Amino acid sequence: MVAPASHPMTLWPLAVYCGSSIFIVILMIALSYVLGQRHRDRVTGEPYESGIVSTGSAQVRMDVKFYLVAMFFVIFDLESIFIFPWALSVRDLGWPGYISVIVFVAMLFSILVYLWRLKALQWGTANTYVYKIEKKGLPE
Repeated sequence: MVAPASHPMTLWPLAVYCGSSIFIVILMIALSYVLGQRHRDRVTGEPYESGIVSTGSAQVRMDVKFYLVAMFFVIFDLESIFIFPWALSVRDLGWPGYISVIVFVAMLFSILVYLWRLKALQWGTANTYVYKIEKKGLPE
């Protein structure tokens, strides 16, 4: 006879797993505290990257275009996350699934056209929308 899903006996493997995971984390932190080195030289606190001693401040101002490209990548990368499962089950979904994915791709295409018309994808200097806002103020 199989125990029902709400029975407390079915949750004991999860409790053992969580308990052992917490125990291992605590054990690793304690061992690193006990066995770790305790010296504080001047060079210990300095950042070190690939054999090159860093110079200057870590607070570098990045252009907003880099963040825009990253956001566009995330937005349009989500398209593949939604279309991949659809492609795997296209026969089961039939025409309603086909129509829904066409609407989804049309929405993403309209977003791309909107960004293109806004000139958010251009990296030039004088023709970009961002440049016009910075130099002349918002268009009226």
